[in-house]
Amino acid sequence: MFSILKKEINSFLFSLIGFIVVLVFLVTNGLFIWVLPDTNLFDNGFATLDTFFNIAPFLFLFLVPAITMKSFAEERKSGTIELLFTKPINDIEIVLGKYFACVLLVLISLLPTLIYYVSVYNLGNPIGNIDSAGFFGSFLGLFLLGSVFVSIGIFCSSLTDNQIVAFILSLIISYLFYQGFDLLSGIAEKGSLTILISQFGIQYHYLSFSKGLVDSRDLIYFISIILFFVFATRLKLESRNWQ
Repeated sequence: MFSILKKEINSFLFSLIGFIVVLVFLVTNGLFIWVLPDTNLFDNGFATLDTFFNIAPFLFLFLVPAITMKSFAEERKSGTIELLFTKPINDIEIVLGKYFACVLLVLISLLPTLIYYVSVYNLGNPIGNIDSAGFFGSFLGLFLLGSVFVSIGIFCSSLTDNQIVAFILSLIISYLFYQGFDLLSGIAEKGSLTILISQFGIQYHYLSFSKGLVDSRDLIYFISIILFFVFATRLKLESRNWQ
C-alpha cells in the first residue's frame, strides 16, 4: 500500500495538477474572504470565517474530482493497471494507497488555510475574539467532507477509462450526497420526515461540526460513506476475476 501511496503522492507533487488544485483552492477562498464585496471579512465587520466554510465545500466539489479522476481511469487507458495487478499487493491495498494519497493532497490544501484563523484571531476586537471551537470543528468537518468526496471520486475513476467521464460522475454523485438530500427534504412536508431525509446528506452533518461539538453520530456517518465507496471500488476491481 505504501508503495502505491508514495507513487501517487510523487505524481501529484511533481505534476501541475497538485500545484494547480492547491493554488486554486487557496486563491479563490482568499478572494472571497479578503477581497470580494459583500463576502469579505472587512465588510461583514465580524471576526468569523463562515464565508470560508460556506465556499470551500463547493470548491471541493470541483477540485476533488479533478484530483481523483486519473486514479484508475488513466491506468486503464494506458494499460498500466494490468501491471499494477501483477504486483504482490491485493486490491484493497491498491485502493487504499490511491485513496490516502488523494486525502493527503486534500489535507495539504487545507493546512495553509490555518493562516486565516491566525489572521482573524489577531484582527478581532479584542484580540482572540473568534469562535475557536467552531473554527476547528468546521475545519475537521471540511476535511472529512473532502475525504468523502475522494472516496466517491476514486470509485467513479474505477468505472471508466475516460478521465472526463470520471470527473463528471464524481461531481454529480458528490453534489447529490452534499445537497441532494436537503433539496429532497424541502419537497417533503415539514416535520420528522424532513429531518430524517436531511440526515442522509453530507451537508447536515458538515454543518453540525460548525457548532464546535464533535458528535460521534456525525463521525460514524462520514466514516460509513467513506468505507462504502472504498469497498465498492474494491469490488469493481475484483470484478475482473468474474469475467
